[in-house]
Amino acid sequence: MEESMTFLDKIKDCFDCKETDIRQYSPLTLAFIGDCIFDLIIRTVVVERGNRSPEKLHKKKSKIVKAETQAKMAKKMQTRLTEEELAVYKRGRNAKSFTTAKNASVSDYRKATGLEALLGYLYLLKREDRILELVKYAMDELEIEI
Repeated sequence: MEESMTFLDKIKDCFDCKETDIRQYSPLTLAFIGDCIFDLIIRTVVVERGNRSPEKLHKKKSKIVKAETQAKMAKKMQTRLTEEELAVYKRGRNAKSFTTAKNASVSDYRKATGLEALLGYLYLLKREDRILELVKYAMDELEIEI
């Protein structure tokens, strides 16, 4: 049984987290965890593609993990989303945040928040394969190289 547990299952088990209906989470809560998931994916690929100085790793990662790029990715992904996924994206995009990105338009920031909410939602549903499928698709379509 232990081997079939996802990383999320292991975290919840280790820290004795209670089960929660993720539909009850606010879109900004979903975006909070989704931001980390996206960052982890990109950081993992950057590290796996070459041992570099932390400064070079950070620069490579930062070109992708920013609102402008995430907004472009979200636009590409939209045609591939299910109705449920699109609804989560739109809830995140339309959420009223009290913060904004320093180097992004309000429009891009909201689209990025929608993307992060979707990724957070899929992560909490343990749908890692779907996350990777969508991120890879958008990166390929935008010809983003890591």
